[in-house]
Amino acid sequence: MMKTIYRRGQVYVHQRFAGILEEYEDGYRFTYDSDYLQSENPVAVSLTLQLQKQPYESSTMVPFFDGLIPEGWLLDIAVNTWKIDRRDRMGLLLSVCKDCIGAVSIEPLNEII
Repeated sequence: MMKTIYRRGQVYVHQRFAGILEEYEDGYRFTYDSDYLQSENPVAVSLTLQLQKQPYESSTMVPFFDGLIPEGWLLDIAVNTWKIDRRDRMGLLLSVCKDCIGAVSIEPLNEII
């Protein structure tokens, strides 16, 4: 059965496209890009998301990506600025994680699916 994709984000590691994070009706999936996996010296997004062809799936936001979302007063600023519900983890991730601290960044993928 085909799953309905709600939103997608491009995941970058050190400004290199590494894969796609997708939100479905029943969870989330992160898949490394095949070209990235075959490139010279690919770097895993995190220790919990090692390089592999098979997608990582979760019924809740993948913990590593959830950890990129700001907390406390920074979360309050993001929620108020972009008018996003603080429980909308994918919305927050796509809005505020384009320029994260560290090697990983997420950009919205606004293609028609």
